[in-house]
Amino acid sequence: MYKKYVFSGHESFPCRMLWPIKGYDYIVKGNNFNDPNSVVELGVGKNMVASIRYWLKALGMTEQDKPTMLANYLFGMGHGKDRYIESLGTLWLLHLLLVITQEATLYNILFLRYQKERKQFDKEQIQNYVKRLMTEDDKQKQFNANTVGKDFNVLIQNYTQPSNPKSYEDYSSLLIDLNLIRHDNSDKTFTFNIEGKRSVPLEIFFCAILMMKGDDGAVAYDTLQNVGLVFCMTDVEVIEMMRQIDSEYSYYVQYSDNSGIRQLLFKEGKKIELFDLLNRYYENAAV
Repeated sequence: MYKKYVFSGHESFPCRMLWPIKGYDYIVKGNNFNDPNSVVELGVGKNMVASIRYWLKALGMTEQDKPTMLANYLFGMGHGKDRYIESLGTLWLLHLLLVITQEATLYNILFLRYQKERKQFDKEQIQNYVKRLMTEDDKQKQFNANTVGKDFNVLIQNYTQPSNPKSYEDYSSLLIDLNLIRHDNSDKTFTFNIEGKRSVPLEIFFCAILMMKGDDGAVAYDTLQNVGLVFCMTDVEVIEMMRQIDSEYSYYVQYSDNSGIRQLLFKEGKKIELFDLLNRYYENAAV
């Protein structure tokens, strides 16, 4: 089911808005997170240093503490497309990576598995759901309810407006502005926000398809639905996105809806690259 289950490493800190660029700049200068001077260089406590390192990996910005091509593309000094994460599309892209890299397993479980079954949830329900998955995967001995509970608390801080803010920092979590999860009738229950129209840029949605489809030339609707789940989109919104992609990128793909079989067909010999889509997005993005 999962190669590994990771529910810790963030040191109970949500990812703050400036941490990706702060951590990126730190490592491209040749610095090491294990260096005792890291707390001075980064200007944060030891636990926060570990948290920044964790979030860079979970967001797909590093591999073995080295910046990925995408990290260099976004944050590179002098040429980065969105060094200070001013574009909403960058937040959607980082959220996508957080869900699909599986370096922070709970995000994949919540958005791509649990959301298929229910739209409302609380901590205990998610703990029980994770326990069930790990038991089915014969990894129940690795399950720790307290660790999953702490991970859940951090996830909620990453996505929801604080209910009892104590300082400005309570509003500094990276992904709050995506409005994907909201408090329900109490501070203990939550709902995937599928009611409001999503502001996912077309190119970012198409990037998600490229990342999640594998080598398939024909992308089944189940996969397209999973892309929609990442962004908490309804089937109606997913179908509308597919029609827009069919219109805007007809040279590369065709959306087919014949006899109730919906799929996205990539045309033979016509290949579009991830960075081609991102270039098109950032050429027109409001940054």
